[in-house]
Amino acid sequence: MDELYYKSVDLLKRLIATPSISREEGAAADIVYDYFKANGFEPERRGNNVWAKTHDYDLSKPTLLLNSHIDTVKPVAGWTRDPFTPVEEDGKLYGLGSNDAGASLVSLIAAFIYLDKRPRDYNIVMLASCEEEVSGKDGIESVLAYVAPITVAIVGEPTEMHPAIAEKGLMVLDGKIKGVSGHAARNEGVNAIYEAVKVVEKLRDLRFEKESKMLGPVKISVTQINAGTQHNVVPDMCEIVVDVRSTDAYTNFQTLSKIRSAVPQCELTPRSTRLNPSYIDPSHPIVKRLQLLGAKPFGSPTLSDQTLMPWQSLKLGPGSSSRSHTADEYIHYQEIRSAIQVYVSILDGLKLK
Repeated sequence: MDELYYKSVDLLKRLIATPSISREEGAAADIVYDYFKANGFEPERRGNNVWAKTHDYDLSKPTLLLNSHIDTVKPVAGWTRDPFTPVEEDGKLYGLGSNDAGASLVSLIAAFIYLDKRPRDYNIVMLASCEEEVSGKDGIESVLAYVAPITVAIVGEPTEMHPAIAEKGLMVLDGKIKGVSGHAARNEGVNAIYEAVKVVEKLRDLRFEKESKMLGPVKISVTQINAGTQHNVVPDMCEIVVDVRSTDAYTNFQTLSKIRSAVPQCELTPRSTRLNPSYIDPSHPIVKRLQLLGAKPFGSPTLSDQTLMPWQSLKLGPGSSSRSHTADEYIHYQEIRSAIQVYVSILDGLKLK
C-alpha cells in the first residue's frame, strides 16, 4: 500500500506538470496509458479517454466502473504559483488539477491496481475520461458502449470521501416570448417585455409536486434576458435563458414538460437534455460500507460525469469541492493516502449483484 501511495503521488505530479485543459488532454492521456502498461495492464484508448480492465475480466460477472477525469479548467488569474509546476509545502501538493480531480484519479488507479490482485466476484474497469469540465461529447459519453455493461460506478471527485449519492442534472433553456410591435408614444402593440415579466415571475415561483429527498426542489433560474431594437419601438420579441437544475424526482424530459405547461406563452427550446440527475439507493452495499467507516451520504449540486451514466453511481473522492477551480489549488498528501485506503476497504470483498 505504501508503494502504491508513493507511485500515486509521483503520477499526480507528472499530470500537474502536463497541461490538460479540456479538449487538450492528449499528453495527459499518454501518461495514463503508459502508466497502465507499466503496471501490467493492456489499456484501451478512444480519443483522450483511457481505460483498463482487471485481468480476470469475465462478462458473466457484474462490473464496477471506477472513473475520474484527466482534464482541468483553465487557470484563473489569481494564481501566485505556476499552476503547472507541482509544489510541495506543509504537507500539501499545489498545482492545477491537484484537487479536481487528479487526487481522485490517482487514488482510484492505485485501488484498481491493488484490487486486481485480490479475489473478487466482480470485474473492475478503470476509466480516465476527458472533457468532463465542459461536458464534451468526446468525453465519457463517447466510450460508454466500449466499457459497458456496468453494474455500478464510483466517480472520483473531491467530496472529502463522503459519498454523494444524488447529483443534480442540468438543462439550459432558450425561451421566446412574442408581442406585437408598435410606436412607444402611442397606446399600440403588445410589449413582449411586459409579457416576459409574467413568465419570469411564474418561473421564479414554480414548484413541482415531488421533491428529491437528497437534493430538494428543482431549481429554476432566469439568468439572461434580451429584447428591443430601439427606444421608441414596442418590442415584439423578448428572449430569455433559463438555467434548470433537475433532480432525481423527475427525468429531464418530465421536468421540461412541466415547465412548458406552466408557461405556455413562452416557446422553450432546450440546448440539451443529456445532463441527467443521478441517484443511488442509500442501502447499496458500497454506501453502507462507507457509512460503517463514518462517511455521511449527501446530495451534490455540482455536475460530474455521473450526469452521462445510465447506470447507478455515486461520487466519492479526496479533497474539497470548495478548492476546485480556485487559484493555488492543492491537495493534502494525507488525503491521497487515506483515499486509497478507503477505496480498498469498501471494495475488497464487496458482493455485487
